[in-house]
Amino acid sequence: MPLDRGPSPLCPSIRGTTPSHRRFEAMSPVDDEVHPVIHAGRVAVITGAASGIGKAAAIELAKAGLKIALADVMEDVLVTTGKEVATIVGDANLEDVQRLRDKVYEAWGEVAVLLNNAAIGPDTRSWELLDQWRSTFEVNLFGVINVQHTFVPSMLHQENQAMVINTGSKQGITNPPGNPAYNATKAAVKSLTEGLAHELRERPSCNVTAHLFIPGWTFTGLTARSGGVKPAGAWTAEETVLYMLDRVRLGEFYILCPDNEARRAVDQLRIMWAAADVAEGRPALSRWHRDWKSLFEEYIRDGLADMSGIMR
Repeated sequence: MPLDRGPSPLCPSIRGTTPSHRRFEAMSPVDDEVHPVIHAGRVAVITGAASGIGKAAAIELAKAGLKIALADVMEDVLVTTGKEVATIVGDANLEDVQRLRDKVYEAWGEVAVLLNNAAIGPDTRSWELLDQWRSTFEVNLFGVINVQHTFVPSMLHQENQAMVINTGSKQGITNPPGNPAYNATKAAVKSLTEGLAHELRERPSCNVTAHLFIPGWTFTGLTARSGGVKPAGAWTAEETVLYMLDRVRLGEFYILCPDNEARRAVDQLRIMWAAADVAEGRPALSRWHRDWKSLFEEYIRDGLADMSGIMR
C-alpha cells in the first residue's frame, strides 16, 4: 500500500496534519506493483499533456510502465514532451483529440487511465470579455465533455478495470473573486465528475471509476504566467501528480491536494465555510466580504485549534 505521504510526497510530513478517516467507495487499497489500473503494459491518455501537471503525469505514468498517448493544442511543446516520455517508456502517440480514441484503440486496444487535464485561465469579468468566456468554457468544460463522451463508451466494454480522472480546481469549490469564467468551468467539472462517478457506480458490473483531481497551488505555466522562480508556498507539478497517484491508488474520489502554504485542514475549513454561505444564508462569497472577513479568520483560527486538540 502506498505510504500516506502527508503534505508533500517529496518533503517530510508536518506534525499535526494527519488526515481524517475516510470511507473509500471505488477500490480497495492494493500494492503499487499489482494495482489493477496503474501498472506496466496498460495505457494512459492525457489531455493538456504538453506542460505542467499533464506533462508530469505523463512522465510519472511512463515510469510506472504505462504506454502514453498525449494530446495538447501546443503542438511544438507536445512533441518535446513526447520525446521525453518516449525516452522512458519507448512508446508515445501524438494525435489530435478528435482522432485520439481510434488511434489509441487501434494501436493498444484499451485505455486504462483517461486524464482530462487541459485548461486555460484567461482574465475574465462578470460582464466583460465574452470571447474569453467562450474560449474558457470550450477548453475547460466542453473539452472534458467531448473527451469523456468519446472514450467512456469504449472503456465500459473493456474487460480490465479503468479510470477517468478529471482535473478540477479549488477555485471551482470556494469560488474566490478574480476570474469568474475559470471558476465557473471548474465548478461544472466538479459537478459532471460527481455525476459520472454516480452513474458508473450504479452500472451493474462496471469496471470504470471516476475521480476528481483537485490540485493545490501548483507552479505551472497556467499559474505562473510571468515565469520566474517557484514560490515557496507552491508545489511542483511532480509533487502534485505523485500525491494524486497515491490517492487514486487508494480509491479516493475527491483528491484534494494540499501545498506548502495550505495544508489539508485549512482547505477543509475553507470548503465548509463556503458551503455554509448557502446553508446559513450569508452574503455571497462572505469570506471576502468586508463585514464577514474577520469572522472567517476567527473561524479558521478556532477550527485549526480544535483540530489540533483532537489530534493530540
